[in-house]
Amino acid sequence: MPFNEYTKWDGSQQFQPQSAEKAFDQISEYLMQYGDQVLRNLEDIDDEDMKDLVELIQKEGFIEEDGEGKYRVSPKGLRRIQESALSNLFQTFQRDAIGKHETPRKGDGSIRHEDSKPYVFGDSLANLNMHETLKNAMARQGGGYPIRLKQDDYVVHEVENQSRCATVVLIDMSGSMSRYGKYATTKKVALALQAMVRAQYSQDTLQMVGFYSFANVMTERELLNSAPKPVSLYDSRVNLRFDLDNLPKRVPQHFTNIDAGLRLARNILGRSGAQNKQIIVVTDGEPTAHIEGREVVLIYPPSEKTARHTLNEVRRCAASGIRVSSFALIEDYFYLGLVNFVEEMARVSHGIAAYCSADDLGKVVFDSFINGRKVRRTGH
Repeated sequence: MPFNEYTKWDGSQQFQPQSAEKAFDQISEYLMQYGDQVLRNLEDIDDEDMKDLVELIQKEGFIEEDGEGKYRVSPKGLRRIQESALSNLFQTFQRDAIGKHETPRKGDGSIRHEDSKPYVFGDSLANLNMHETLKNAMARQGGGYPIRLKQDDYVVHEVENQSRCATVVLIDMSGSMSRYGKYATTKKVALALQAMVRAQYSQDTLQMVGFYSFANVMTERELLNSAPKPVSLYDSRVNLRFDLDNLPKRVPQHFTNIDAGLRLARNILGRSGAQNKQIIVVTDGEPTAHIEGREVVLIYPPSEKTARHTLNEVRRCAASGIRVSSFALIEDYFYLGLVNFVEEMARVSHGIAAYCSADDLGKVVFDSFINGRKVRRTGH
């Protein structure tokens, strides 16, 4: 990893050692693409100057050692990466497109405005505008102390009620996501979304799920450390079954099991009491794996059977009142089959679908997240 920077020397520059923040930011870029293998590489550095730089990053609290003495990103480092991802993403589209959003019904949270109104029975005194209230009381009694408040004196801030939203983001970890920086960009968008929810939607829940031949929930650190599954099978045609209760040690991991991701997301959202529930799917390929009973089935090229199983799960999500948004990453060529499939997902779920490049992914995912918070979904 090249931490050094080079520039033409004109005799006037003063040497400045690289800061821990800048070095950590560079490491973070590699983490986006290659996952925690980058941290393993830090442990094998022999150069003394590089060792000193890694030690400086550790002293600044961006990385730490786990119980086994291996490097990992600290909570401070993780927050920096998330906030940097959000800040960088804001530079690609209008900031005012992201923010608090109103809802026509009472929710679990509210946003206070500077505008005020007279108090009426039922208004929360937690939103009391004390300055205006005291002004009214003093004007009524003509000044003097003590100030005695009456009900007509009270003024409260206007508020917007907000509803809680539970979101699961499904991230494709199949082998093809390693091409054209697709996985790194997807990971940056997911990390930025985590930062925004923490800052602006503290009542919400946000969960990341990676799907490949299987699917699993990812913590914030696991998301940062993740990478696409390496391709381990190069046959032009594949039709394999594996017992989920008795898996062999070696199962190809690089297939695209949207079905498993949706099942896991639906189970997670089924335990949530949020009024709005949504799943956001980011993928670069048609499904090539699905679940049948207690078996995982891997089929390549993409089959109608796998598509049918996946779409049935999309219908179950819709029937549970879950909004499904699907985004197809198209980078190298116009992949008609993938576009058709995500559009079919939108049709059966009454959700939305879009295809885009990795550069546009942040905008469409954030728009989808915001719009998914606005309308309460109910079962069909």
